[in-house]
Amino acid sequence: MSVYLIADIKVTDDQWVPAYAASVHELVHEHGGKYLARSANVKTLEGKPLDTTFIALLEFPSADAVKAFATDSRYAPFAAARQHGSESRFQLIDDTDVAGTISYLPKAQ
Repeated sequence: MSVYLIADIKVTDDQWVPAYAASVHELVHEHGGKYLARSANVKTLEGKPLDTTFIALLEFPSADAVKAFATDSRYAPFAAARQHGSESRFQLIDDTDVAGTISYLPKAQ
């Protein structure tokens, strides 16, 4: 089952960005991940806008693969630099569809 990592980043000090961009891409791939989008072109269509510099959407083969990436000792210094130089939120979602499991959202025919 595929899972998706949504990285919502507000950069507060961009010193970490060049090294992160140059190195983390390969670590993501080593853990079976791939980038679906990395964009600073974030437009709010509804609701209060997030104070976001960019959002990345990554696909991994499993939650275990994401956890292996996030806890990889080679990623640790990049994660620490990102955390120090940004306000970051990483969210993990799976590819399940709740349609048909709740009364007000029937499964599509």
